[in-house]
Amino acid sequence: MSHKNLLVELFVEELPPKALKRLGDAFASVLADSLRSQGLATAHASVKSFASPRRLAVQIADVVVQAADQSVQQKLMPVAVGLDADGQPTMALLKKLAALGADASAVPGLKRQSDGKAEVLMLDSVIKGVSLAAGLQKAIDEALAKLPIPKVMAYQLADGWRTVNFVRPAHKLVALHGADVVPVAVLGMTAGRETHGHRFEARVDPVVIRDADSYSAQLAEEGAVIASFADRRAEIVRQLTEAAAKAGLKPIEDEALLDEVTALVERPNVLIGQFESEFLEVPQECLILTMKANQKYFPLLDAAGKLTNKFLVVSNIRPDDASAIVQGNERVVRPRLADAKFFFDQDRKKSLTDRVGGLAKVVYHNKLGTQGERVERVRAIARAIATKLGVDAGQVDTAAQLAKADLLTDMVGEFPELQGIMGGYYAKHDKLGDTVADAIEDHYKPRFAGDALPRNDVGVVVALADKLETLVGLFGIGQIPTGDKDPFALRRHALGVIRMLIERDLALRLDELLQEAAAPFGALISDASAALAGFIFERLASSLREQGFSAQEVDAVLSYRPQYLRHVAKSVVAVRAFAALPEAPALAAANKRVGNILKKAEGEVNGKVNSALFNVAAEQALFEALNTIGQKADAAYEAGDYTASLQALAALRAPVDAFFDGVMVNAEDPALRNNRLALLSQLYAAMNRVADLAKLSA
Repeated sequence: MSHKNLLVELFVEELPPKALKRLGDAFASVLADSLRSQGLATAHASVKSFASPRRLAVQIADVVVQAADQSVQQKLMPVAVGLDADGQPTMALLKKLAALGADASAVPGLKRQSDGKAEVLMLDSVIKGVSLAAGLQKAIDEALAKLPIPKVMAYQLADGWRTVNFVRPAHKLVALHGADVVPVAVLGMTAGRETHGHRFEARVDPVVIRDADSYSAQLAEEGAVIASFADRRAEIVRQLTEAAAKAGLKPIEDEALLDEVTALVERPNVLIGQFESEFLEVPQECLILTMKANQKYFPLLDAAGKLTNKFLVVSNIRPDDASAIVQGNERVVRPRLADAKFFFDQDRKKSLTDRVGGLAKVVYHNKLGTQGERVERVRAIARAIATKLGVDAGQVDTAAQLAKADLLTDMVGEFPELQGIMGGYYAKHDKLGDTVADAIEDHYKPRFAGDALPRNDVGVVVALADKLETLVGLFGIGQIPTGDKDPFALRRHALGVIRMLIERDLALRLDELLQEAAAPFGALISDASAALAGFIFERLASSLREQGFSAQEVDAVLSYRPQYLRHVAKSVVAVRAFAALPEAPALAAANKRVGNILKKAEGEVNGKVNSALFNVAAEQALFEALNTIGQKADAAYEAGDYTASLQALAALRAPVDAFFDGVMVNAEDPALRNNRLALLSQLYAAMNRVADLAKLSA
C-alpha cells in the first residue's frame, strides 16, 4: 500500500493573533487524530503544524491512500429470537442481516456465543477500509468543527448565494498526498495545489505546491513566508538577541508578546528604534506597558535591568532601506509615551490621601458595597493581623487605607495592569516612606504562580488582609468557584494566602484569620467559614501534589486540618522521609488498627496507664518503649524537627508487633481492657502528632 506524506493547508484572511498558535495546534492535532482513528495514518506518524497570519496547515507522515480492510464480529440477537424451533432464520434475523448488507446465505456461517445472559448469534464480516478522499473529508470537517475559535464570523461566498461561518473568510484549500491532489472540499472551496505567499514580497503568486514535502521550502523561497509558527518564533528570538547585542542591551522577556508578534508577521525583520530620553522620567513600567500593549515593541534594558530609550520592532517586510519603517515607528510611539508622561504628571498633582474619599463612589460589588467600604474592611483585618504579628500597626493602617487609591488615577484608568505599581510611585512622591510605598505596590502579590511575595512585613500584612477580605466576602455571598469558572480568581487569592503563611513562617491560625476577616462584614454576609476553609485546604493539597508529594503523603498531613499552615511544609517532608523507612508500612498498618480499635471502644478511653495491671510481658515492653521513644519523639517535635520526631517512632515497630501478637486488647476483665486501651491511646497520640500515619497504609 502506498505510503506518502499528506499536506493540508487552509489559506484565509488575517487570523486573530492571540489565538493563532492555539488554532494551529488544534487544527493539526484533530485532523491527525481523525486520520489515525480511520486507519489512514499510523499511531506514531509524525505531525508538523504550520500557522501563520494567513494560513493553518498540517503535514502528516506515512498516510495511505486506502485504509486496510477490518475484520469485525457483530452481535445480532439472541438465538431464541433469530432462529425458530427448526433452526430456520426468523424474519427479525433476515431484516437484521439485510440492514448489514447480508442475506439468508450468511445464516449457516453465523456463530453462537454467550454474552453472559443468553446465547447470541454473531456475524463475522469484513469492513472495507475508507479511502483517503472520504477519510480526509471527514477529518477536515472534524478539525474545523473543533477549532477553538474565539469568535465566528459569517461571510458570503463568491457565488453571492451561500453564506458560511468561520473565524475568517477562507480563500484557498490545498490537499496533497505526495504530489497528488486529494479531492476534498470545505467552506465552499475545492482542494488544489495553489496558495499565496507574502502579501507584498512573494517572488511568485500564486505559489504552486509541487508535493507535500516541498511545502515549507517553497513558501520560504517563492512566497517569502516562514510557515511554521515555531520556526518563525525562533527566528524572531534570534534576530531580537542579535540586534540587542549590537546595541549592548537586552530585550525584555515576554513570552506572550513573543507569541503575539509571531502571529502578526510572516517574514520577520527586527529593527531598532529610539525615543527621546526625557520620557524616561516616567516610571519604566508605564513605558514598557504602553510599548508592549499598544505597539507590540520589545523595550531594551541595560545590564542593570533599567529601561533605555531604545526598542526593537518586528517588521513584516524587508526593504533594502528600512529607515522609513524605523522613523514611522518612532513617530507612532511618541504620542503614546507623551500620553503616559501627561498622566504621570497630572496624577502627582493630587495626593493618594486626597483620592481616598472618591473610593466611596466606586462600586466594588453590588452585594458588598463600594471600594471605600472595602478599604475600611481591609484596614480592620490588617490591624488585627498586625497586632498578632507585632508589625507596626500605624504603617499597616496607612498602607491599607491608601492601597486602592491609585484606582482613581489617570494612569491606572488607562492601564489597569499598573494598579498597585503606580500606587507605590505616588506614595513615594507623597513622602510616605519606602515601607508604606512598597507595601502599597506589593499588596496584590503574589499575582500569579511563581510571583514574588511582598517585600516587607507591612506589605505581607496588607496583602493577607486584602486577599482574606476578598475570599471571605465572596464566599459569604455565595460566589464560590465551580469547575473551571472562577471569575474573581479566588483560587489565586487562596494560594496567595497559603504561600504567605508558609513561606513567611507566620504564626497565624487559619481559623482565627477567617473569623477576624469576617468580623468587619457584620450581617452583610453569611457564615461560609467551613466551605472557605475546605477550599483553602483543597488548594494547599493541590499545590503540594504539584510539588511532587504523593496523595497519601499530603492526605496524612492535611487530614487533621492543621491550623498553623507554617508547619505543613516541614510535616509533609517528614512524612515522606518516614514513608521511606523499612518499618513504615508495618507501623502505618498498626496505627490504622489502633485507630479502629479505639473508635470501636465502648465509652471514652481515658485515664492513665497502670503498669501494675500488666500481666503480659509485651504490655510492659511497649509501655517502656513508648515512654523512652515517645520522649525522644516529643523533644524533636517541640524543637521543630518533625523528620527526626517521626523517624524516632521507627523503633516502636518491634514492641508494637509483639503487643498485637501476644496481647488480647478486649479482655473480659474491664480493668485490664481499659488499661490496654489507655496504653493504645497513648501510642496513637504519640504516633500521630505530626500526621495521620494510618493514611500511609495501603
